[in-house]
Parts: sequence; structure tokens; C-alpha cells
Amino acid sequence: MKKEYDLNTLKARPNPYTINNTLPDFDIADYLDSKEAIAEYLSQVLADGDTNELLTALGHIARAKGMTEVAQKTGLGRESLYKTFQEGTKPKFETIVKVLDAFGVRLKAV
Repeated sequence: MKKEYDLNTLKARPNPYTINNTLPDFDIADYLDSKEAIAEYLSQVLADGDTNELLTALGHIARAKGMTEVAQKTGLGRESLYKTFQEGTKPKFETIVKVLDAFGVRLKAV
């Protein structure tokens, strides 16, 4: 006896041999969980000498530390910090030093 199927109600089975082509979003802030990781990250960024990349990196570290905590330690507003880390901004060196102090990082010439 031949079975009849209603094609409107059949569901396609997933092919076990296909690969899901989506990758999870990568967020460097998830990996900046120690002073050593932060120092290495900043060292790599500073070696490149790109100001915008440095500001972006400082923003990543601030997010890893918690923007509210960084704002409290620097005496700057959260909104001000977010603006500071945007590409193309020209923050004062004093602001950068405050942020680095909040991270527990010191610049050192070698």
C-alpha cells in the first residue's frame, strides 16, 4: 500500500552535514580580565602608533572594567568617557592619564 503525503505539512529535516556559517560576535573586552592581559593589549596597540586604535583600545578596557567604575575613579562622566573613546576625538593627555590610572596602568618609556 502506497502512503500519500500532504506536501504543505511536511517539514524539511536539517541536514546533519551542513555547517552553521554564523560565528558568535567577538568582543575583546571579554578577554581583558587581568592586568597582564590589559598591559599586553596596550603594548601591542601602542607599538602600532595609531591614535584612533589607542582610543578604541582604551574604550575596550573601560568596558571590561566597567564604565561606571572607570567614571567614578576618574571623576569623569560616563557619557564623557564614551565620547572620549570614539574614533576621531582628540582627548586631553590629562584625561588619558586619568583613565590609565583608573585601569592601574602606568606608561613607561623603554
